[in-house]
Amino acid sequence: MNAQHALLKAVADAVVEVGALLREWRSDPSVRSGVWEGSQFKAEADAMAHRALSQRLTAIDAQIPVVSEEDPASLSRERPPRYWLIDPIDGTASYVHGFAGYVTQAALVIGENPEVAAVFAPESAVLYTAVRGQGARRDGVPLPGHPPTPTGHGVLTDNTPEPTGIARRVYDHFGYGEYLESGSISLKLCRIAEGAAHLFVKDVPVRDWDVAAPGLVLTETGGLVTRLDGAAFTYRGSFEHTGLVGAADPSTCRAVAHWLAP
Repeated sequence: MNAQHALLKAVADAVVEVGALLREWRSDPSVRSGVWEGSQFKAEADAMAHRALSQRLTAIDAQIPVVSEEDPASLSRERPPRYWLIDPIDGTASYVHGFAGYVTQAALVIGENPEVAAVFAPESAVLYTAVRGQGARRDGVPLPGHPPTPTGHGVLTDNTPEPTGIARRVYDHFGYGEYLESGSISLKLCRIAEGAAHLFVKDVPVRDWDVAAPGLVLTETGGLVTRLDGAAFTYRGSFEHTGLVGAADPSTCRAVAHWLAP
């Protein structure tokens, strides 16, 4: 087993263990309580999952630092050359309100690229993993590449019962006829990677920790995820960006980003 695959197995075990904890904690109302910080709700579970996942990743290799949404100090420093970028709960709103659409996830970032990724959806017990250049898997089974899916064909996904806002604009403009309600940003990108959906568009701030792990899963199946303006996520500088476009077919991703560009 090479070093990357050893890290993949270890980080996959870590997110599965933390996912099991999240399911256990969910029955405690105090764990679901929290405060609003701007447009994001921060639950006690976010901090608890951060501690649990950080401890497990540090135990894998203490020389690899952890950069986390829940650790402001880690975000204020210059990015290390090699680090774990984690989102202990992606989809906190789903978690606290009793929905299934949340995940826990981590990506090993080297330089400007995620190289190893693990995303675990606790309520469905589904694990998505990827190693750059070596494909992506769902529960250990390789995910196939996507056939060409022209813009307007396939399934648009978002987190509302029916498309609203920018999703509705894209749905109507390009003539989509199918829609899938899904949960967190990460889960939607993974649903595209596995072929259940084909396009996801978001026009509000997203952060690198939202995208790094599922973005690698998607790109390793031949898909593409970009910022809303069509630029790549480069994992340098600011952690926050305005929106994203993720698609099974890179040409669809580029076409939608081009249409949305100012």
